[in-house]
Amino acid sequence: MAMSDIENVLNAAMRLPVGARAAVVAELIDSLDETEPAEAGVEEAWVAEAERRLAEIDSGVVKPVPWPEARRRILAAARGEREVP
Repeated sequence: MAMSDIENVLNAAMRLPVGARAAVVAELIDSLDETEPAEAGVEEAWVAEAERRLAEIDSGVVKPVPWPEARRRILAAARGEREVP
């Protein structure tokens, strides 16, 4: 696929309403899943990790970060900027 084709698809997707864009993203992510079955125990390990993280949030050990703040931090890190405490 040529870069212009990718740009055309992206431009068309960006004109969609937010909910539709989210649906497109979900479908694209699903399309990246491996076609081969996961190694034994991988799904169970992800479930255990999610449950562990949720327990940390519920207990107050970890404080969730609102998406705008998380996005700001992610973009800063991608630019190589250090987070100042």
